Amino acid sequence: MTPFRTDARRAVSTQDKPLVILRAAPHPVDRIFTPAALALLHERFTVVEPDSEAALDRALPDAFAVVGQPDLPAERLARAGELRALLNVEGNFYPYVDYEVCFERGIHVLNCGPAYAQAVAEYALGLALDLARGISREDRAFRAGRERYVSDGNTDAVLLRGSDVGLIGFGNLGRSLYPLLAPFRPTVRVYDPWLPPTVLREQGLVPATLDETLARSRFVFVLATATEESRHLLGERELGLLADGVRLVHVSRAPVVDYPALLARVAQGRLLAAIDVWPDEPVAPDDPARDLEGLVLSAHRAGGIPEAFLAIGDMVVDDLTLIARGLPPVRMQTAARELVHRYRNRPVT
Repeated sequence: MTPFRTDARRAVSTQDKPLVILRAAPHPVDRIFTPAALALLHERFTVVEPDSEAALDRALPDAFAVVGQPDLPAERLARAGELRALLNVEGNFYPYVDYEVCFERGIHVLNCGPAYAQAVAEYALGLALDLARGISREDRAFRAGRERYVSDGNTDAVLLRGSDVGLIGFGNLGRSLYPLLAPFRPTVRVYDPWLPPTVLREQGLVPATLDETLARSRFVFVLATATEESRHLLGERELGLLADGVRLVHVSRAPVVDYPALLARVAQGRLLAAIDVWPDEPVAPDDPARDLEGLVLSAHRAGGIPEAFLAIGDMVVDDLTLIARGLPPVRMQTAARELVHRYRNRPVT
């Protein structure tokens, strides 16, 4: 570890390397940094890991960057006169930071959301294939001695190939999922009010309204983030636009969907769905979702795999190195001044 000294006021590098405060919670450091990445971090920066709020306050005046998501209101940022970067390693922009102060001072505000995108995309594709062919449903039946052989177990099976697919949102998740869908040669419609239609058309996608996307899709992937505007974006009216037998995969944020309305349609046999995110986690033992045969249940595990976690450390080291050289970051997601206050994501427990 790079040596540093601590006095009553601050932690200061003894080798004149930029000071980085590392506060990786809720992750342990070795979950998000490989030994090689952590060694590089210590080689290029003076790294301190405050074990209290007081220690954090002592380190802030000399901090070049904060890796983590401690509370950083305006008065605390005022003491961090050398701060150049704030790197969130949980994956969301939470309202614990005075973002306006960061923008006014030119502090880079980044998060690690892109690290999870590929893992979520592959999982979403797996859920869609499960819904298309009843894989987990027929596995349960087989184990219970109720297996159905050959065509008897395929009466509601469909192909993903050549299907109409709807993507609700085309951010990190949509951009990672789309290439995985390409071999199936679907028609992909996208609803994303944050993107111009030309951006979607250039990638071979069909820009569409929300109603068009829902009404014309056999498979729907819910990939939108949570904002005030997207709360219950898929409510009773919108879900009513789905044709009977549609397969819906929800892997983004729970508030985007009206769960009672969604589960009611599944219970009626009009919709098959796979859900990885829930309004309350852990899901209650008596939640009716547990007993719905037309539902594939997943415990918020689409993105949190070891490879995704370890990618975070590499991204942190790469972007900190670029910023220290006077270059813009390229690996992590940059907070947009126009959007950061609109997010309503909750911490994952």
